[in-house]
Amino acid sequence: MHGSSASGRAAIDAALAAANAVVLGKEREVRLAVACLLARGHLLLEDLPGVGKTTLAHTLARLLGLQFSRIQFTSDLLPADITGVSLYERDRNAFRFLPGPVFSQLVLADEINRATPKTQSALLEAMEERQVTAEGETRPLPDPFFVIATQNPAHQIGTFPLPESQLDRFLMRLELGYPDRAAERALLAAGGQRQRADALVPALPAAALPALQDEVAAVHAAPPLIDYVQALVEATRRDPAFQHGLSPRAGLALLAAARAWAWLAGRTMVLPDDVQEVLPAVARHRLRSAQGGGHARTEDIAGLVRTVPIP
Repeated sequence: MHGSSASGRAAIDAALAAANAVVLGKEREVRLAVACLLARGHLLLEDLPGVGKTTLAHTLARLLGLQFSRIQFTSDLLPADITGVSLYERDRNAFRFLPGPVFSQLVLADEINRATPKTQSALLEAMEERQVTAEGETRPLPDPFFVIATQNPAHQIGTFPLPESQLDRFLMRLELGYPDRAAERALLAAGGQRQRADALVPALPAAALPALQDEVAAVHAAPPLIDYVQALVEATRRDPAFQHGLSPRAGLALLAAARAWAWLAGRTMVLPDDVQEVLPAVARHRLRSAQGGGHARTEDIAGLVRTVPIP
């Protein structure tokens, strides 16, 4: 592996180690979050308040040297509060655009499901097109551009569930869950981890990230591996456990995430194991369970892995 690639991987490994010293006992979730960013995806963290979702977002922003902004989603938040507004300047006799918080490299959309669908959709164009159209003018967003959204479980009061079209824009959805006993003991002894997150120094400059993302996108996926991804996607469309199957976009997402997982393991080609490792994070929020209509169940995803043969 040539020098830039080796140094980039070393920097990412250092970032993972530092993140795991802040977000305790969640090595797998942290690794998936970094894979999501390397795959140029957006991340949805869905969990109860107080389990470290915001701390994880802060930690990633600091370690990757990303310019960071946080938007607290509330029921009265307006689309212009996200994208920005044009103000009239009398001395210049002209309007000047004041960019909103979405013009950052890493945007934390906190409690995204507390805002109305109209405001949620203000993020849609940004996430999909990496640009914002406001006042009739289209402005590009920075590169890299990454949205981490957090949401509380839908049964909590005062939430507007994200529509399927918006869920599909998130490459991965993760649940952090409660820490294990040892991690919680360390957390209690330290009095919280936010101060540690604020003290982190970047493991690599943000400007280095797009080249690493290009490298990840170039990780080789052999034809049989692509056949396997397609077989998994097709199996979800026939499986009675799900209300509907995965879209072609979901198949692309699965492949992109598997490339990032392989790259993090130091490999230049994707293995079926990589696909299986990222499948739950990529597929669960895109599939509705035929029982009850909530997100697909973990055991149904595990059933897919068991029944779809590896070519």
